[in-house]
Amino acid sequence: MTPADDEFYDTDETSGEYFRIILGDSCEELPKMAAETVDLSIHSPPFDSLYTYTPSIRDIGNSPDRATFHQHYGFVVRELLRLTRPGRMACVHVMDVPTTKATHGVVGLTDFSAEVVRDYVEAGWIYVNRITIRKNPQAAATRTKSHGLAFAQLRRDRSQTRPVYPDYLLLFRKPGQNATPINGPLYPGNTITQDNDLWIKWAEAVWDDIRETNTLNVAVAREDADERHLCPLQLDLIERCVRLWSNPGEHILSPCGGIGSEGYVAIKAGRRYTGIELKRSYWTTAVKNLSEAEADTHAPSLFDAFGADA
Repeated sequence: MTPADDEFYDTDETSGEYFRIILGDSCEELPKMAAETVDLSIHSPPFDSLYTYTPSIRDIGNSPDRATFHQHYGFVVRELLRLTRPGRMACVHVMDVPTTKATHGVVGLTDFSAEVVRDYVEAGWIYVNRITIRKNPQAAATRTKSHGLAFAQLRRDRSQTRPVYPDYLLLFRKPGQNATPINGPLYPGNTITQDNDLWIKWAEAVWDDIRETNTLNVAVAREDADERHLCPLQLDLIERCVRLWSNPGEHILSPCGGIGSEGYVAIKAGRRYTGIELKRSYWTTAVKNLSEAEADTHAPSLFDAFGADA
């Protein structure tokens, strides 16, 4: 079977004044976009079959092995480089991928984040930094049922315990000189002192204040066919990226659009957004979320309506 024969594949598109959300395959849709028109990209790629969202052979998470995954994902990485303006950033949310006894013969961990760094460097990106995102071990134990995090394992056999797996935010910059400095206040009306106070925290290599539950509601996007539930990016993580590495009015891109979390935050922060999502139920939820963000953020106020007559 080839991608052209994929019975699960569908296409569609919806736009607002500040967003465009495409239902389709990023490998087909990204090449249609004009070069150097993106100011910042933010996304979380499928974690090599750790999360399988669709039965489509176009889904990167459905790759039969790690080498095929990186070959598939590498095309997206190269397209992001072509689309990004010189000197601008790509923010990639990842975690390392556990091994299982059933599949791999051992319970352990693979250095997936380092492999993603290799994908970007080989494509021509500059690797800037890795930010560790703190996760709550008790919440992770409840969610994953991992024996290594269980309290009972402390007294049973601590050789089988482990710390919680953190998330990582990998930062990459496209080579070249940034033509438009990002130098306004982090939030409208912020003083230099307020921005400096935020920077003291945001410049740390460990972000321990990202709220794990601060996400858009995903219940309406789930389907019975989902192998595992959708885990959208936290809104405060996205907002931090948007405010640090883009100016108001600039263009944010996500090639793995999901339910529109990156776009929701981008619109709320006064940016424009383009997203691409493969699965219709997620895309439909993204349309709703982005439309609501646009209506809430850019709706005329009572002062606007009567300002001319005041």
